[in-house]
Amino acid sequence: MKKVILAAALTAFIGTVASAQQPNTLTAKEKKAGWKLLFDGKTTKGWHTFHKDAASPAWKVEDGALVLDQAAKKNGAPGGDLVTNNEYENYELSIQWKISEGGNSGIIFSVNESPEYKATYETGPEMQVLDDDKHPDGKIIKHNAGDLYDLVKSSQKAVKPVGEWNTAQIIKKNGHLTLKLNGVTTVETTMGTPEWDALVANSKFKTWKGFGKYQKGHIALQDHGDVVSYRDIKIRQL
Repeated sequence: MKKVILAAALTAFIGTVASAQQPNTLTAKEKKAGWKLLFDGKTTKGWHTFHKDAASPAWKVEDGALVLDQAAKKNGAPGGDLVTNNEYENYELSIQWKISEGGNSGIIFSVNESPEYKATYETGPEMQVLDDDKHPDGKIIKHNAGDLYDLVKSSQKAVKPVGEWNTAQIIKKNGHLTLKLNGVTTVETTMGTPEWDALVANSKFKTWKGFGKYQKGHIALQDHGDVVSYRDIKIRQL
């Protein structure tokens, strides 16, 4: 009887492993719900460096992830923030990230690429990506992983230890923002409201004329000078 039970358990375990969804793929249910991959797991197709025609060489695809290679930058390969070719307004974004020890990056959205703006963060709010324990920003309120950077502090800490993959979600519908990290809702607020204006007025962005003003824009992965990896990037327009 023990052998039968063990065999059944082993079969169930193998079935679970075999059926586990691989990163950078969509299930039939996700496809039916309207999800689209923003990263194919093999190339930088669909992305370009801010104000450039293509992705800069420092952004590489390694082991099914978009990786910002800081060693390549030291050898002369240009970096810069990576942005989607397309713009989005109402959507649900899901993305996995893994930060290096002491590292800093961010997922920036509603980015306007007009020539008057020299960086993605001049217009786009940011969901912080950070090693809270070893990066100096970890000691600053509203600068931790899962925060709406410098605007809203996370409702609770939800980040995983450095070296592990985190799943972030940004849901934006008619200006209403919901940020989630590893299944935990960390931030809720609404762009374009008096409350939003008050948040900006009390932040480092208070004198930036274009910050948080665009409902539709590009999604960006930030080059903050540290190694960072992104994968399983998918979006569903609402």
